[in-house]
Amino acid sequence: MERPPEVARSLEHGPRQVPVVAGAGRLREDLEGGAHGVRPKKGLEWEWQAMDGAITKAPLGGEGTGPNPTDRAKSGTKRSVLVEGNGIPIGVAVDGANTHDMKLAGPTLEKIVIERPKPTKKHPQNMCLDKGYDFPEVDELVEDWGYTAHIARRGVDQSKRKRIPGYRARRWVVERTHSWMNRFRRLLIRWEKKKGNYVAMLHFACGWITYQQAGIFG
Repeated sequence: MERPPEVARSLEHGPRQVPVVAGAGRLREDLEGGAHGVRPKKGLEWEWQAMDGAITKAPLGGEGTGPNPTDRAKSGTKRSVLVEGNGIPIGVAVDGANTHDMKLAGPTLEKIVIERPKPTKKHPQNMCLDKGYDFPEVDELVEDWGYTAHIARRGVDQSKRKRIPGYRARRWVVERTHSWMNRFRRLLIRWEKKKGNYVAMLHFACGWITYQQAGIFG
Protein backbone atom coordinates (compact mmCIF):
# COMPACT_ATOMS: atom_id res chain seq x y z
CA MET A 1 0.00 0.00 0.00
CA GLU A 2 1.47 3.34 -1.06
CA ARG A 3 1.39 6.35 1.21
CA PRO A 4 -0.96 9.13 0.16
CA PRO A 5 1.12 12.03 -1.22
CA GLU A 6 0.25 14.35 1.66
CA VAL A 7 1.28 11.68 4.18
CA ALA A 8 4.57 11.06 2.44
CA ARG A 9 5.31 14.78 2.40
CA SER A 10 4.37 15.20 6.04
CA LEU A 11 6.65 12.43 7.24
CA GLU A 12 9.63 12.65 4.92
CA HIS A 13 10.37 16.26 4.01
CA GLY A 14 11.60 19.41 5.67
CA PRO A 15 9.62 22.06 7.52
CA ARG A 16 9.03 24.46 4.62
CA GLN A 17 7.44 21.74 2.47
CA VAL A 18 5.06 20.34 5.08
CA PRO A 19 1.52 21.58 5.71
CA VAL A 20 0.80 22.25 9.39
CA VAL A 21 -1.32 19.61 11.09
CA ALA A 22 -3.91 21.62 12.96
CA GLY A 23 -4.91 19.12 15.65
CA ALA A 24 -4.15 15.75 17.18
CA GLY A 25 -7.74 14.55 17.53
CA ARG A 26 -8.16 12.74 14.24
CA LEU A 27 -4.68 11.28 14.31
CA ARG A 28 -5.30 10.08 17.84
CA GLU A 29 -8.17 8.10 16.34
CA ASP A 30 -5.68 6.57 13.89
CA LEU A 31 -3.62 5.36 16.84
CA GLU A 32 -6.68 3.98 18.59
CA GLY A 33 -7.89 2.34 15.42
CA GLY A 34 -4.47 0.82 14.81
CA ALA A 35 -4.29 -0.65 18.29
CA HIS A 36 -7.76 -2.10 17.95
CA GLY A 37 -7.11 -3.28 14.42
CA VAL A 38 -4.14 -5.38 15.49
CA ARG A 39 -6.29 -7.65 17.65
CA PRO A 40 -7.76 -9.94 14.97
CA LYS A 41 -4.29 -10.82 13.63
CA LYS A 42 -2.07 -11.32 16.64
CA GLY A 43 -3.55 -9.52 19.62
CA LEU A 44 -1.81 -7.12 21.96
CA GLU A 45 0.80 -8.57 24.32
CA TRP A 46 -0.23 -7.03 27.63
CA GLU A 47 1.84 -9.34 29.84
CA TRP A 48 5.11 -7.50 29.21
CA GLN A 49 5.14 -3.75 28.70
CA ALA A 50 8.00 -1.26 28.60
CA MET A 51 8.41 2.51 28.78
CA ASP A 52 11.25 4.86 27.96
CA GLY A 53 11.94 8.40 26.82
CA ALA A 54 13.92 9.76 23.88
CA ILE A 55 15.16 13.28 23.21
CA THR A 56 15.01 14.96 19.82
CA LYS A 57 16.16 18.39 18.70
CA ALA A 58 13.65 21.24 18.55
CA PRO A 59 15.57 24.20 17.09
CA LEU A 60 12.48 26.44 16.84
CA GLY A 61 11.51 25.94 20.49
CA GLY A 62 7.87 26.31 21.46
CA GLU A 63 5.49 24.47 23.76
CA GLY A 64 6.83 21.30 25.35
CA THR A 65 10.49 22.06 24.67
CA GLY A 66 13.39 22.82 27.01
CA PRO A 67 17.18 22.89 27.29
CA ASN A 68 18.70 19.55 26.35
CA PRO A 69 21.14 18.51 29.11
CA THR A 70 22.95 16.18 26.68
CA ASP A 71 23.42 18.76 23.91
CA ARG A 72 24.84 21.93 25.48
CA ALA A 73 21.39 23.09 26.61
CA LYS A 74 20.12 23.48 23.06
CA SER A 75 16.37 23.39 22.61
CA GLY A 76 14.94 19.89 22.56
CA THR A 77 11.84 17.86 23.32
CA LYS A 78 11.36 14.50 25.02
CA ARG A 79 8.82 11.91 23.96
CA SER A 80 7.91 9.19 26.42
CA VAL A 81 6.51 6.02 24.87
CA LEU A 82 4.76 3.02 26.43
CA VAL A 83 4.71 -0.16 24.33
CA GLU A 84 3.21 -3.59 24.70
CA GLY A 85 5.29 -6.77 24.47
CA ASN A 86 5.80 -6.60 20.70
CA GLY A 87 6.73 -2.92 20.64
CA ILE A 88 3.40 -1.53 19.48
CA PRO A 89 2.98 1.96 21.02
CA ILE A 90 -0.05 2.28 23.29
CA GLY A 91 0.73 5.57 25.07
CA VAL A 92 2.75 8.71 24.28
CA ALA A 93 3.52 11.86 26.30
CA VAL A 94 5.65 14.89 25.41
CA ASP A 95 7.53 17.51 27.43
CA GLY A 96 10.77 19.49 27.43
CA ALA A 97 14.10 17.76 26.94
CA ASN A 98 15.09 18.64 30.51
CA THR A 99 12.13 16.71 31.97
CA HIS A 100 13.25 13.60 33.85
CA ASP A 101 11.92 10.28 32.56
CA MET A 102 10.36 9.47 35.91
CA LYS A 103 8.22 12.61 35.78
CA LEU A 104 6.73 11.49 32.48
CA ALA A 105 5.84 8.01 33.71
CA GLY A 106 2.45 9.06 35.07
CA PRO A 107 1.40 11.21 32.07
CA THR A 108 2.41 8.40 29.69
CA LEU A 109 0.28 5.83 31.51
CA GLU A 110 -2.62 8.26 31.50
CA LYS A 111 -2.31 8.54 27.71
CA ILE A 112 -3.02 4.84 27.05
CA VAL A 113 -5.42 5.15 24.14
CA ILE A 114 -7.34 1.87 24.41
CA GLU A 115 -9.04 0.01 27.21
CA ARG A 116 -6.42 -1.84 29.22
CA PRO A 117 -7.45 -5.23 30.62
CA LYS A 118 -7.32 -5.57 34.38
CA PRO A 119 -4.23 -7.47 35.62
CA THR A 120 -4.98 -10.74 37.44
CA LYS A 121 -2.91 -13.48 39.07
CA LYS A 122 -3.48 -15.63 35.99
CA HIS A 123 -2.76 -12.78 33.59
CA PRO A 124 -0.33 -10.36 35.31
CA GLN A 125 1.12 -7.30 33.64
CA ASN A 126 4.82 -6.51 33.98
CA MET A 127 6.42 -3.11 33.50
CA CYS A 128 10.06 -2.97 32.35
CA LEU A 129 11.97 0.25 33.05
CA ASP A 130 15.59 1.35 33.01
CA LYS A 131 17.58 3.01 35.80
CA GLY A 132 16.10 6.40 35.01
CA TYR A 133 12.91 5.23 36.71
CA ASP A 134 14.55 3.92 39.88
CA PHE A 135 12.63 6.13 42.30
CA PRO A 136 10.18 5.27 45.10
CA GLU A 137 7.54 7.40 43.37
CA VAL A 138 7.72 5.23 40.26
CA ASP A 139 7.58 2.02 42.30
CA GLU A 140 4.41 3.31 43.93
CA LEU A 141 2.98 4.52 40.62
CA VAL A 142 3.34 1.22 38.76
CA GLU A 143 2.00 -0.68 41.76
CA ASP A 144 -1.06 1.59 41.84
CA TRP A 145 -1.63 0.81 38.17
CA GLY A 146 -1.49 -2.92 38.90
CA TYR A 147 1.88 -3.66 37.32
CA THR A 148 4.67 -5.89 38.55
CA ALA A 149 7.73 -3.63 38.31
CA HIS A 150 10.99 -4.76 36.69
CA ILE A 151 13.25 -1.74 37.15
CA ALA A 152 17.01 -1.73 36.63
CA ARG A 153 18.38 -0.47 39.95
CA ARG A 154 21.11 2.14 40.25
CA GLY A 155 24.35 0.88 41.75
CA VAL A 156 23.63 -2.72 40.73
CA ASP A 157 25.98 -4.36 38.25
CA GLN A 158 23.55 -5.94 35.80
CA SER A 159 26.25 -8.27 34.44
CA LYS A 160 26.51 -9.96 37.84
CA ARG A 161 22.82 -10.60 38.27
CA LYS A 162 21.77 -14.19 38.56
CA ARG A 163 20.49 -15.46 35.24
CA ILE A 164 17.08 -17.11 35.22
CA PRO A 165 16.83 -20.07 32.80
CA GLY A 166 14.50 -19.25 29.93
CA TYR A 167 14.31 -15.56 30.85
CA ARG A 168 14.78 -13.16 27.96
CA ALA A 169 15.28 -9.43 27.70
CA ARG A 170 12.03 -7.47 27.41
CA ARG A 171 12.85 -3.76 27.57
CA TRP A 172 14.59 -3.56 24.20
CA VAL A 173 11.28 -3.40 22.31
CA VAL A 174 10.65 0.20 23.41
CA GLU A 175 14.11 1.19 22.17
CA ARG A 176 13.27 -0.38 18.83
CA THR A 177 10.01 1.56 18.68
CA HIS A 178 11.90 4.82 19.27
CA SER A 179 14.19 3.79 16.42
CA TRP A 180 11.17 3.20 14.18
CA MET A 181 9.88 6.65 15.06
CA ASN A 182 13.20 8.24 14.18
CA ARG A 183 12.87 6.84 10.67
CA PHE A 184 10.12 9.38 10.12
CA ARG A 185 12.19 12.42 9.24
CA ARG A 186 9.38 14.63 10.44
CA LEU A 187 9.98 13.30 13.97
CA LEU A 188 13.76 13.09 13.93
CA ILE A 189 13.86 16.86 14.38
CA ARG A 190 10.86 18.70 15.77
CA TRP A 191 9.91 21.75 13.71
CA GLU A 192 6.46 22.39 15.22
CA LYS A 193 6.24 25.16 17.79
CA LYS A 194 2.78 24.08 18.90
CA LYS A 195 2.85 21.01 21.09
CA GLY A 196 -0.48 19.79 19.70
CA ASN A 197 0.88 19.70 16.16
CA TYR A 198 3.92 17.71 17.25
CA VAL A 199 1.79 15.26 19.23
CA ALA A 200 -0.40 14.87 16.15
CA MET A 201 2.58 13.78 14.08
CA LEU A 202 3.65 11.38 16.82
CA HIS A 203 0.19 9.83 16.86
CA PHE A 204 0.26 9.52 13.10
CA ALA A 205 3.58 7.65 13.29
CA CYS A 206 2.27 5.44 16.11
CA GLY A 207 -0.78 4.58 14.04
CA TRP A 208 1.39 3.77 11.02
CA ILE A 209 3.69 1.54 13.11
CA THR A 210 0.69 -0.24 14.61
CA TYR A 211 -0.92 -0.97 11.25
CA GLN A 212 2.41 -2.12 9.86
CA GLN A 213 3.05 -4.52 12.74
CA ALA A 214 -0.50 -5.83 12.41
CA GLY A 215 0.32 -6.89 8.87
CA ILE A 216 -2.34 -4.63 7.37
CA PHE A 217 0.20 -3.10 4.99
CA GLY A 218 1.34 -6.52 3.84
